[in-house]
Amino acid sequence: DIIPQPLLDQYLSMTDPARAQTVDTEIAKHCAYSLPGVALTLGRQNWHCLKDTYETLASDVQWKVRRTLAFSIHELAVILGDQLTAADLVPIFNGFLKDLDEVRIGVLKHLYDFLKLLHADKRREYLYQLQEFVVTDNSRNWRFRYELAEQLILILELYNPNDVYDYLRHIALTLCSDKVSEVRWISFKLVVAILQKFYANSANALGLNFINELVVRFRHCSKWVGRQAFAFICQVGMFSLSGSLCMFD
Repeated sequence: DIIPQPLLDQYLSMTDPARAQTVDTEIAKHCAYSLPGVALTLGRQNWHCLKDTYETLASDVQWKVRRTLAFSIHELAVILGDQLTAADLVPIFNGFLKDLDEVRIGVLKHLYDFLKLLHADKRREYLYQLQEFVVTDNSRNWRFRYELAEQLILILELYNPNDVYDYLRHIALTLCSDKVSEVRWISFKLVVAILQKFYANSANALGLNFINELVVRFRHCSKWVGRQAFAFICQVGMFSLSGSLCMFD
């Protein structure tokens, strides 16, 4: 009743390999690009009409098709709601996390947007996987690590201080020692955001422990780049946190 059935059938047939050979080699990519719009038009109550097609596209041999889906999976999650997202999108999302960097960057750029739609227990499972984003197929792909730091600044609000200290703190410290200055600079902002998270939630002990770690790791570093990093962290704003200024003396 929403769109003519022949039109929907034509759309669903775009994943047929024979059409890719005879009509357009990019047809599967076009299908993937349009899928969120089709899903929005049909509504979540008719997701069953698209589910098989989506799963087929998510396992397409062309990485450009999977990449297209990875960049829009957070939009599809909003359309489908939390229950369908947990049942049908999370498994595909997990597959994208282990894919090529060209695909992983799609989920990374909207990691916060996707995680915030999950229930807290399901969201917490990804704490163990976030550190995997630090490792890329090509170590020179510094923009990947830059994007990770930017997303982590947003993601902090989704987790409690203890989880931030146990998992995200390690990633932030690793990124602060990155070989690329752009990555280090955005990571200094991440460090300050973590400290603000601790003090805003009255986790003062965690904040002081983290500050002590920063002092040992950077202020007393034998290399000038480490000491410079400490100065930049102060510049970004850590010195303004209540009760922390004395730690820099």
